[in-house]
Amino acid sequence: METYARILLIAMPAFLFLVLFEKWYGYRKRKDPFRALDTISSLSSGYTNVLKDVLGLSITIISYDWFSSHFAFFKIENTIATYVIAFIALDFMGYWVHRLSHEVNLFWNKHAIHHSSEEYNLACALRQSISSFVNIWTFFLIPAAIFGVPPIVIATVAPLHLFAQFWYHTVYIGKMGILEKIIVTPSHHRVHHSINPEYMDKNHSQIFIIWDKLFGTFQEELPDVPPVYGITRPVSTWNPVKINFLHLWILIKDAWRAPKIWDKFRIWFMPTGWRPEGFDEKYPIKKISDPYHFQKYDIQLNENALVWVWVQFVATLGFLVLLFLNISKLDMAGMLTFGAFIFLHVYSYTEFMDKNPNAIFFEIIKSLYLIVGLLAFSYWSPIISENLKIILIVYGISATILTWYFAKKSPQHSLSRTS
Repeated sequence: METYARILLIAMPAFLFLVLFEKWYGYRKRKDPFRALDTISSLSSGYTNVLKDVLGLSITIISYDWFSSHFAFFKIENTIATYVIAFIALDFMGYWVHRLSHEVNLFWNKHAIHHSSEEYNLACALRQSISSFVNIWTFFLIPAAIFGVPPIVIATVAPLHLFAQFWYHTVYIGKMGILEKIIVTPSHHRVHHSINPEYMDKNHSQIFIIWDKLFGTFQEELPDVPPVYGITRPVSTWNPVKINFLHLWILIKDAWRAPKIWDKFRIWFMPTGWRPEGFDEKYPIKKISDPYHFQKYDIQLNENALVWVWVQFVATLGFLVLLFLNISKLDMAGMLTFGAFIFLHVYSYTEFMDKNPNAIFFEIIKSLYLIVGLLAFSYWSPIISENLKIILIVYGISATILTWYFAKKSPQHSLSRTS
């Protein structure tokens, strides 16, 4: 937990710099309109994901340690080869977990957030799930356990394997020659993020493209079929916490409404998007039928309101850094209560981005939670000095006033049409 937090203290600024550099490059080349709210939504999703991981808000049914102790038929030294085997084993697991996340209704809920942006850029790489609380996939690492790869090696390589998937979320790198046959490239992954019929549910590999070619899910990017990004059931919100549970909410409602017991059970494990017979007509859900002509979600804020969103976004980064720098000083109650405040913070300002009439309510709840936490409890005392406490109380009060003011002044939203 503490080690991962310190890794993130280095990784987060690096990712943020690269995201903003890509946006600057696109703006300079007049290729990117820089939809600021989409970018902030993506980065805020990254906030919630790393926070959940650092707080350890998930459980593993059977750990890799258990598999390693029961299936290790070989014993290899802790050498370069050990790390190579671990990397390949993680990539094999990643392919199957990724593929099943696209093919099974229940598992799609944890992955839909990653595809929810209607843009394709480095920021959308950070749209990661907070809705998965149970890890059942470690059995895919049995090959590594058989070769005796130590658990510490898996734990070391896993973040590197994850971070290595960041760079190819971009439209600014074309085909890469011989590398197209070896690794996942931006071209391969653009196909994966597309809702074009030719591209749907293809290219699930994470580092080595060989898995898609072996298991029949490879699709090359076609010169005459430009990728269109997003998901076929658009989320129509900037709030990453909501996005994480939208598909699950559809499944819950459909399971509740289903008249047949068999449908109530099987809906969770049917192919993604499956609904009981007649439900599409009886309980319609907005769906993109023509990927080349649909309206992108694009709430418009005035300039001052947008600046205020950026302030809230940067403040959230400050809260994360404060937590990650000092996480060893907090007990579990302190970590969880401070983490809950950060989740509330993200929820509040992204509701404001959506121009939800209830945004001011969430802002009041967030600020009250902050002030009560600072004044009435001692959970956060080890990391917040008296001077910082005063600053944060002033921030909480000011944030509520400014959010109310900008909510009143911001014009109605509009939608933009794809070209």
